[in-house]
Amino acid sequence: MTTHQPQPLAIALIGAGRMGSFHAETLAHRLPGVRLAAVADPAPGAARRLADRLGCPTAYTEIGDLLDDPEVDAVVIATPARTHAGLVEAAARAGKGVYCEKPMAVTLAEADRAIAAAAEAGVPLQVGFNRRYDTGFRAAHEKIAAGGIGTPQLLRSLTRDPKLVDPAPIPPWTIFLETLIHDFDTLRYLNPGAEPVEVFAWADALVRPDFKDRGLLDTAVVTIRFDNGALATAEANFQAVYGYDVRGEVFGSAGMLTMGDIRRSHLTSYGADGIAAECVGYDQDLLHDAYVAELADFADCVRNGRAPSVTGEDARAALSIALAAIRSVGTGAPVRIEDLKE
Repeated sequence: MTTHQPQPLAIALIGAGRMGSFHAETLAHRLPGVRLAAVADPAPGAARRLADRLGCPTAYTEIGDLLDDPEVDAVVIATPARTHAGLVEAAARAGKGVYCEKPMAVTLAEADRAIAAAAEAGVPLQVGFNRRYDTGFRAAHEKIAAGGIGTPQLLRSLTRDPKLVDPAPIPPWTIFLETLIHDFDTLRYLNPGAEPVEVFAWADALVRPDFKDRGLLDTAVVTIRFDNGALATAEANFQAVYGYDVRGEVFGSAGMLTMGDIRRSHLTSYGADGIAAECVGYDQDLLHDAYVAELADFADCVRNGRAPSVTGEDARAALSIALAAIRSVGTGAPVRIEDLKE
């Protein structure tokens, strides 16, 4: 008796940069039942080089050509942040399932259009908040949702990048829109059913103060009040000399949870110079399995027609906190989420 294997799900990549290259490798080699169908990037030669390295036959310089390709079932968008919303809309109109790196949009109006386009087209829209796929953060969410630490009262999430190599190309407000956006989503994830109501933020250029007059902010602390009374802190810095540091903490009425570990392994060295552990210095090492898991989840959404676990609405909610933080830095005052106007 002959059995027919289902055709692999054809997912294409838009954006052949650092993160896009990792996602392309995942689509090409790490997900059973999925193939990298095509790569598109407007930079001359970028898509072709990545496609050739991964054995993908199709590369485009024009993104519209990829979206017109009838062989493509879905797309992964890993382009610069300010192009995301428009590409989500275009991909949805082309009938492709959409996975978009964070932030999905940089204004609420953009976010609303992207969400509406996906809903109108009936395609899944998933956003790349990778900590939801990390085993520790996911286990914490599940325990909190089950009442395991009572009512959340204090929450903390932090992101510290390992090195600020070149501040020059960093757009203004990046620390909120592209770094802390992860922490804003994480805090919502770790406080299930609650929503933010008020935000206050401080930010400065402490790593490279010589770039502050060009709009650089490399250090920030944000406080958030949720509608269930919980108080949260998100913090970020662009240069942690010891490695890539991502951690969280939730204190509740019946206990506390911590998550995140910068150590490369559980090996600890004891010697004449003291106690030492090797640390992770790169996001794709620290969150490797989470990056793969989120694309596996996206592929399952496309294949089975189910709703994504991380939605456009989740992206909009995190963006609301980011925009409130930006306004707070400008005004020096707390900002209520409901007062945001586009």
